[in-house]
Amino acid sequence: MADNTDSENLNRLRIEELRSQLSKHNILYYQENSPEALDSEYDAMMRELRDLETQYPQYSDPASPTQLVGAPPSKKFTSVTHKLPMLSLANAFNKDEFLSWNERISKLLTTNIDFVCELKYDGLAISAIYENGNLIQGATRGDGNKGEDVTDNLKTIKHLPKTLTGAYPSVLEVRGEVVFPISDFREFNTARSVDGLPEYTNPRNAAAGALRQLDPDETAKRPLDIFIYGLGYTNSTLPYTTQLESLEYLAQLGFNINEHNMLANSVDQVIKYYSSCLEIQGGLNYACDGVVVKVNRLDFQRHLGTVGREPKWAIAFKFPSEQKETTLLDIKFNVGRTGSINPYAIFDPVIIGGANIRQATLHNEDYIRSKDLRIGDTVIVERAGEVIPQVVQSITKKRDGTETQLIMPTTCPVCNHMIFSHEDEAMSYCVNSRCTAQLSKMVEHFVSKGAMDIQGLGPKQIQVLMAENLIEDASDLYDLKNHQDRAMTIERIGETSLDNLLTAINESLQQPLARVLTALGIKHVGPEVAELLSNRFQTIDKIIQASETEIISISGIGPRISSSISSYFSNPSNIKLINKLRSAGLTLETDNVDQIDKQVLVNKTFVVTGRMENFSRTEIQNKIKALGGKVTSNVSKKTDFVVVGSDPGSKLDQANLLEINILDETQFGDLLQSLLLNYDQLQ
Repeated sequence: MADNTDSENLNRLRIEELRSQLSKHNILYYQENSPEALDSEYDAMMRELRDLETQYPQYSDPASPTQLVGAPPSKKFTSVTHKLPMLSLANAFNKDEFLSWNERISKLLTTNIDFVCELKYDGLAISAIYENGNLIQGATRGDGNKGEDVTDNLKTIKHLPKTLTGAYPSVLEVRGEVVFPISDFREFNTARSVDGLPEYTNPRNAAAGALRQLDPDETAKRPLDIFIYGLGYTNSTLPYTTQLESLEYLAQLGFNINEHNMLANSVDQVIKYYSSCLEIQGGLNYACDGVVVKVNRLDFQRHLGTVGREPKWAIAFKFPSEQKETTLLDIKFNVGRTGSINPYAIFDPVIIGGANIRQATLHNEDYIRSKDLRIGDTVIVERAGEVIPQVVQSITKKRDGTETQLIMPTTCPVCNHMIFSHEDEAMSYCVNSRCTAQLSKMVEHFVSKGAMDIQGLGPKQIQVLMAENLIEDASDLYDLKNHQDRAMTIERIGETSLDNLLTAINESLQQPLARVLTALGIKHVGPEVAELLSNRFQTIDKIIQASETEIISISGIGPRISSSISSYFSNPSNIKLINKLRSAGLTLETDNVDQIDKQVLVNKTFVVTGRMENFSRTEIQNKIKALGGKVTSNVSKKTDFVVVGSDPGSKLDQANLLEINILDETQFGDLLQSLLLNYDQLQ
C-alpha cells in the first residue's frame, strides 16, 4: 500500500511539474514569441501529461494546459471574446496514430467519409470579422475564448481583403493563419543580424512578433501573408454543406485560400497527399509542419463535436522533424556590433531539408553548458521551422574520451582585447570601442534600411573601404566624396556604383533625428525607443545632457535601456563620433525643437485611427509624443482622446460606448493650439 501511495504522490508531483512547465512554455510561445522548447519537446511533455491525467482522473483540473488553447491574451492589448471558441487540434505523429483517429470517428459515423486535406501552416491563428463586407475586427486566438485585438495590424496584410466581393452575409467571421514568407524572413533576419539584434528562430515567431506590435506601422514593415482555412460565426445560413464548398465560397469573396487543399475519398488518398506534401515541404515559401485532415461534411462535423479543446472531426498529421547526426568539429566566435562575443558551431557538413548545413549559432556560454556540448561530439542537428539550423542535443553514449569541453576566450578573437562579462547577462563583450569587427558591424548597421538607409553599401564593400583606410567609422562616409579617385580604383566599387553611393550618402543627410539615434547603434535602442527620445528631448544635445532619471521617466523606457543610453553618451569616443556627424551636416534636432519643454499633453492618452487628410497617423502620433502625451493602439477606459479620420472602424464605436472625447483632425489641431497658447501665456 505504501508503495502505491508513494507512486501516486510521485505522479501527482509530476503532473504539477508538467503543468507548470507547459504553462511557462505557452506564455513564451504565444505571448512573448520566444520559445525555449523545441516542438518535439513540447509535444512529448503534453502527451505525458495527457497520459497521467487519464491514469489519475482525481487530479483533473479545467485550468490544465491539456484543457486550454494557447495562452491568455496579453494585457498590452484590448481583449476580444470570440463569438465561437477557437479550438486547437489533436496531433498524430505517425501513420498508426492517424489510422487510430480514423478508426475512432468511423465507428461514430458508420458510413463512408470524405476528407479535406490542407497544409498545416506554422504561423499565428487569427479571427477576422466583417460587417456588411467591411473588416471591422481582427483578433489572435489567445486562450481560445479570448484573444487580443490586432485589427489595425491585420489591415496591413495585403492578402487579407478589407472589403469583400460577391454575396456575403451581413456578419461573417473567418479563421486563418498569418505566416511570414520564408524568403522575406531570411532577409529580415539578415537585417536584424546587421543591426546587432537577436535573430528570430523561425518564421512563426517572427510572424507572431510582427502581428503583436503595438504600432501598426511597425507591423506594416514586415511582409506578412495569410491563408484562410475556415469559417467562424455568421448570422446567416450559407449555401454549402461541406468544408471544401465553404473554402470555395470564401475564395469567391476574395480570401486567400491555399492552392494545395485537396479532397480525399479514402484514407489511402490522405496518406498519399501527406507523402506528396512531405516531398514539396522544402520548396514552399512558408513554414509548414504537417497536414490538417478534416471530415468534409459539415453535418458530420457537428455530429462528432468536440472534446475539451479539440474538435473530434479534425486532426493535425504532423511531419517528422528532419534531424541528422553529424560531428561538432569546432566552436568558434564572432563579434557583434555591440561587442558581443557570439559562439557558433562548425559541423561536418550535412544535408537537411535540401540545405547543406555547416554551422549554427550557439547563442551564449550558458546555452552550450546546458546542452553539455563538447568539441568532437556526435550531435543531432535540425532546421527549426525548416529554416534556422540548431543543435538539438549531443549523443553522449558515442563519446570516446577525445571530446573537449569549451574554453571561453578571455580576449576578443578579432582585436585580442580584454573580454568583459556582465553579472546579469549570459553574453560576454569585447570592450575595445576601436575593435575592427565592431566598427565594421557598426557601419553596416548605420547604413541599414531601418537606420540611415544608405543603399549600395554591403558588408564586403564596407570591409574593403576600411581595409583601404578610406573609412574608420560611419562619419567618414560623408568625407568619401573627397576621395573619389582612390575609391574608384578599389575592387567592387566602380564609377557608376560610386556615383549612386555618394548620392545616397548625401540624401541621408535629410534623415530625421530618430533615424540618426537608431543608426548610432546604442544598445537596446531600436526605432521605437529612438522615436521616444526624439519626441521627448527634440535635440541630441538635450539627450546627451539628460540624466538617467529623466530618461527613465519616459513611458516605454526601463532601467536597462536608460542605463545603456546614459552609458553611451558618457563615452568620449561616442561624443567625438556625434560631433563628426554634426560637422558632416546630419540632422540632430527635430522640426519641433521650439516645443521641447512644452509638455502640455503629459498624462493624456490618445488613440489615433482612420485615414487622415492633412497629416499621416504617424505624424499626429509623433506630435502627441513630442508634447508629452501617450499613444496606444487600443481604446480603453484609460483613453482620454480618440483622434479619428475617415473609416475609423470599430475604435470609434468603442470610444462612443465608453463616452471618450472624440476629435477630428481639425479639432485636434485646435486643442493643441489652445494648450500651447495657454502655456505661453503662463510663462
